[in-house]
Amino acid sequence: MDNPSLMRYSRHILLDELDIAGQETLIQSHALIVGMGGLGCPAALYLGASGVGKLTLVDHDTVDLGNLQRQIAHKESSIGQPKPESVRDSLLAINSELEVHTINAALHGEQLAAAVADADIVLDCTDNLASRFALNEACVSKAKPLVSGAAIRWEAQISVFHPSAGGACYQCLYKPDNQTNASCAESGVVAPLVGIVGAMQALEAIKILTNTGQSLRNRLLLLDAKTMRWREMALQSDPLCAVCGNSKVNAAE
Repeated sequence: MDNPSLMRYSRHILLDELDIAGQETLIQSHALIVGMGGLGCPAALYLGASGVGKLTLVDHDTVDLGNLQRQIAHKESSIGQPKPESVRDSLLAINSELEVHTINAALHGEQLAAAVADADIVLDCTDNLASRFALNEACVSKAKPLVSGAAIRWEAQISVFHPSAGGACYQCLYKPDNQTNASCAESGVVAPLVGIVGAMQALEAIKILTNTGQSLRNRLLLLDAKTMRWREMALQSDPLCAVCGNSKVNAAE
């Protein structure tokens, strides 16, 4: 690590849990972030600023005026631009040493599986259930940790799903047949809430990549932003889960 890097990441290096070795791990890591909206913007900015050296940004949408209330990596000058490219520009303005790849499309099937397989960690920052279930299935198949966040109206949640390391996957918690797909476009969301959750997703990713502290694996945090009260639920794997129920996982918390 050269002198400019030592200066850039000095606040991380001062932390005993990270130090130079942890920062070098981040620099060599690859995060896949799916969804460049309210969650993906702060998650990407914090991961890039923290020095996660390779970022792959995925979204099929373009920036519009209604995004700017909460999607903080985009600017008025970004309107009409593909969201991954807009976020890439913001990231490189903060940290020009990053390797940033953009995918201006929705990923499905083999393309999604290949993108997941190439990453060290995956962040689900999407806003629709079909994408969440597909991303979860790909992460289980490729044994990749999945940091999942969601926010709508004044409510939010975050967890980590990694059955190959022991515990539940997203589909152990939510079943496709029992869900309704409410969106922020239909229901609204208070702007700072997505920032809170996106930043927490970045933090969980950093902890997992550097093997620091205790992640949210097998724990679901729920936030009521109107009262600023958190609740925590313990999660257990579902032995009948269609996605991970047949996995032979012997790891324990």
